[in-house]
Amino acid sequence: MPHRNKAITKEVQDLLTPNKVLQDFIEGNARFIRDEVHTIDHKALISQTTDGQHPKAIVLSCIDSRVPVEIIFDQTIGDIFVARVAGNFENTDILGSMEYSCKVAGSKLVFVLGHESCGAVKAACDHIKLGNITAMLDNIQPAVQLSETQIKGEHNSSNTEFVDKTIENNVNLTIQRIREKSQILKEMEEDGEIKIVGGVYHISNGKVELL
Repeated sequence: MPHRNKAITKEVQDLLTPNKVLQDFIEGNARFIRDEVHTIDHKALISQTTDGQHPKAIVLSCIDSRVPVEIIFDQTIGDIFVARVAGNFENTDILGSMEYSCKVAGSKLVFVLGHESCGAVKAACDHIKLGNITAMLDNIQPAVQLSETQIKGEHNSSNTEFVDKTIENNVNLTIQRIREKSQILKEMEEDGEIKIVGGVYHISNGKVELL
């Protein structure tokens, strides 16, 4: 099994490209599926990152406990920023976090990660109303509305095809809104400094499928 005992330095981060980081994610997920992830010297990494960090990417994920972001991409201490909210959508705070990650801290990749059987997406498909959850689910409604024009049959969580399409649409629309709402990230992407990509994690087999 591969071994990790060195944290990412500024010099290493500077040499990374968006494509290299994305490839690293793809290979890390493949190792995870094969159950051949790195053995980690956590003590060494803690020591090396005490005075600073130079993560390669920021991942926007759902809060779902079955989607442990660092584990499924075989990443560790100091490797990635992770923003999490039920339904993996952007808001002002998350956009600010992404801008910090890329413009200030030097990350090369923004990865929006949806997942199979997402409870937040299912709740949005069913138009659930409950406390603060109602306002949160409003962020996923554009994806629900788009799926209603694309998928036949029942437009609720009983229709797996409808839910799956909404999960994909939610990732793609989130990426679209990141570009629209963040001039900083849009310009960085246009200049080739970063990539903004998305994928769906399959909780049934551990695979991340790029969209």
